[in-house]
Amino acid sequence: MVVARFDVEGVVEKPDVIGAIFGQTEGLFGPELDLRELQKSGRIGRIEIQLESRQDRTYGTITIPSSLDKTSTAIIAAAIQSVDRIGPCLAKVTLDKVADIREDKRRQILDKAKDILRTWVVEESPSTDEMVKQVSGIIRGSDVASYGPDHLPSGPDVGSSPSIILVEGRADVVLLLRCGIRNAIGIEGTKIPQTIIDICKTKETTAFLDGDRGGDLILKELMQVAPVDYVTRATLGKEVEELTPKEIMKCLREKVPVETGRPEQSQPRQIPQRVEPQIVQRPPPVQLPANLVAKAKELRGTLEGVVLDQGHNEMGRLPVSELASKLALSPDNGGFQGVETIVFDGVVTQRVVDLAEEHGVKLIVGDRIAELTRRPGTVRIMTLPEVAGAP
Repeated sequence: MVVARFDVEGVVEKPDVIGAIFGQTEGLFGPELDLRELQKSGRIGRIEIQLESRQDRTYGTITIPSSLDKTSTAIIAAAIQSVDRIGPCLAKVTLDKVADIREDKRRQILDKAKDILRTWVVEESPSTDEMVKQVSGIIRGSDVASYGPDHLPSGPDVGSSPSIILVEGRADVVLLLRCGIRNAIGIEGTKIPQTIIDICKTKETTAFLDGDRGGDLILKELMQVAPVDYVTRATLGKEVEELTPKEIMKCLREKVPVETGRPEQSQPRQIPQRVEPQIVQRPPPVQLPANLVAKAKELRGTLEGVVLDQGHNEMGRLPVSELASKLALSPDNGGFQGVETIVFDGVVTQRVVDLAEEHGVKLIVGDRIAELTRRPGTVRIMTLPEVAGAP
């Protein structure tokens, strides 16, 4: 849109102004930019004139809509500005502005789109957030409850279900919840709590324990103090939390009566001979950084782990079941390099400790610590509850 102002030394009418524009610009640039031809083809719109006369002078504005490109429109605007006579009188035409009304229209559309999106988000987000919260609650084990005077981690149906599944810790309870099993309860340690002893007397009980020596020891003590009905074990050498959902359901289907599952009556396991730990200088206690404490709190109940570099920056996050295999890889094959700290919601096993020592890891933080045959003097080992409760 070309807008110009004119000042005429005399009294003229609208036809005089229009005639001057067409007459004084005709033939200046050939037919391609001739105003009459452009108006016939619709590339120049109707020329609008607004004027008023006072004290023997005429003032007004000229408005010309154009659909030409910017270069051609600029030439037309300059040609209009060259008009120096309107009717019989001297005149001066001054260009006021050349405005791209398409830009104004785009701006209006964008503003309207922002309003639409803002209204849409406000109206729709609450229901979307609620769905995300419900789904993520299943994944992250938000249904984990606390049962009995010992506040043991459990599924929400332990109190109402006629049968229960005993597992070793919180991570196992979370994993079973993800598989839809809501009547599991964690023993939380090698010493059997009184809560477990009492509940086993009133419910059908299945012990689902790790397939290592620690699981053997827990089963022996459990059968001495509590009436357990069935027993099933993870694959030899594996913890329950390392199993896939398919393997978990298979183990539970293959449970056997407790008398059949007694360790002294079962097929003997190949247990490595215990090696006495070497007497080495332990690293001095360290003040844990705040971001490391925050990581420990964040990971509880997620069955995930993170590896951190020397500056405690996160290098990677992965499921607990993949941690050992990832540590076993060399940097050239996609493994980690420069790992300083490992924090994960799982059991610190001997294999994880050995791999960490090979990588030069200084600190391992897990949900709990298995019975280790060797503790390297260069690796500090702690539990998530210890770190999450640290100042």
